[in-house]
Amino acid sequence: MAEPRPPARRRRLAATLIELREAADKKPEEAAERIGCHRSKISRIENARLGVSLGELRDLLTFYGVEDPDQVEALVSLARRTREPAWARRAALVRPSYTDFISYEETAACICSYQGSLIAGLLQTPDYAHAVISARPTDLDQNGVDAMVTARMNRQEILNRPQPPQFRVVLSEAALRLQVGGADVMRSQLEHLAKMTEHPSVEIRVVPDRAGAHAGLTGSFVLFSFPHSSIADVVCLEHRTGTLYLESPDETETYRLAFGSFQATALSLKDSKDLIANVRRDM
Repeated sequence: MAEPRPPARRRRLAATLIELREAADKKPEEAAERIGCHRSKISRIENARLGVSLGELRDLLTFYGVEDPDQVEALVSLARRTREPAWARRAALVRPSYTDFISYEETAACICSYQGSLIAGLLQTPDYAHAVISARPTDLDQNGVDAMVTARMNRQEILNRPQPPQFRVVLSEAALRLQVGGADVMRSQLEHLAKMTEHPSVEIRVVPDRAGAHAGLTGSFVLFSFPHSSIADVVCLEHRTGTLYLESPDETETYRLAFGSFQATALSLKDSKDLIANVRRDM
């Protein structure tokens, strides 16, 4: 049986530690000597096969000459999050790629989401999420559906943190009008969406139907940006059989430009809020 892939957070931390060590012109043997361990432990840490204690991490960062306290704390925070909560583990049993997605979401400084036909997951109500997940042509039983709905609701807690990520969403008007779960579920969903327009770290814009053909017709995506330049942006593309993650700078820049185009095509924040309210009244 193949060895499980390390969690995404641990892989990002490992990649950053390699980058910092090489920038400091230090050898793995020197790093091992610094924290009093065998060379193989450094290899396992840098291969993301072994976690690093917070004390060892701080010691290595000092050894590598990392002086920016914000960068140190960001990496310490990343190390703290390398253990998945139970709800995330249950969701990962249903969808293995979910672990990576949750990791990117929880460690991002900015999340840009374009959704062409559905409300973004971080803005969904439980009933709406249940309807979406249940409608997918998969072999999920009720326990699997419940695990995914629970995970989706727990994911939303990142918006309630003292320092939440900036969450920028562009939705199509079609996503507002599609009666997922029926009219009652959709009215509650639109009411919740209207409330979220008041959230200080959330921006919601809507591309109106009258915009006609636009760049977003090629599909939905999520773009994650992280606090430090040492961690590359990631684009998430969900498809019928799984999830694709793009990390090449050329690819992620293409999606960044596309998202900017969507924002320019969409209504203003105020007009988007008004449209959400109007659609709810019509429904």
